[in-house]
Amino acid sequence: MECLADLGWSGTSTTEVARRAGVSRGAQQHHYPTKMVLVAAALEHLLERQRFAYETAFAVLPPERRNVEGALDLLWEVFRGRPARALLELTVAARTDDELRPLCRDLNERILQVILETFGRLFPTTNVPDDAVPTMLRAVFAMFVGLSVQHALDGDAEGHQKAVLAQVKSVASLIIPAPPAPPASPTPDTPDVSDTRADVPPAPEVPEDTDSGTADPLTPEGARS
Repeated sequence: MECLADLGWSGTSTTEVARRAGVSRGAQQHHYPTKMVLVAAALEHLLERQRFAYETAFAVLPPERRNVEGALDLLWEVFRGRPARALLELTVAARTDDELRPLCRDLNERILQVILETFGRLFPTTNVPDDAVPTMLRAVFAMFVGLSVQHALDGDAEGHQKAVLAQVKSVASLIIPAPPAPPASPTPDTPDVSDTRADVPPAPEVPEDTDSGTADPLTPEGARS
């Protein structure tokens, strides 16, 4: 894939691949006798590696980012990386290469299958009928491919990617609902201070002042007696 990204399809040879991999030509030809067989095996390995890296990256996102927007941001990182540039080189070359064209056609379907499987695991609930999901994700895939081509040409010199990505996320939000908010942390019960019936200890009873007929010795009358 590094050869494809750097040199394109025509510049990629089994000799160059063996040189970069640090293996002998004999060992390379034993396992991958032709350029087409070598590329097909490399593509399948790349897809599985990208799938694992993607799901791992999604799993470690903060909880508030583990939604469809976070998933699409990660997917865009894949589409603007070097592996995607290698796939773009294959696609362009396949237009005029009868032998390469079936491989690229199958590759596109394989990528879509991986995206469907991955999003199906991450977001099992959708807002649309199940048979509509593949078509809508295919549309999202096509938008990302177009963005990838533009990024390869000018590196987003005009700054349009952000606006286009926002529209892609809007489309995706129609397919995949937002995850439920996490439950609030329990708080201790607070007594209702407005409830006059709250359990309050009764005030001590004060005996009524009754005239017993006996003078208080601390009063002047008592002192005189």
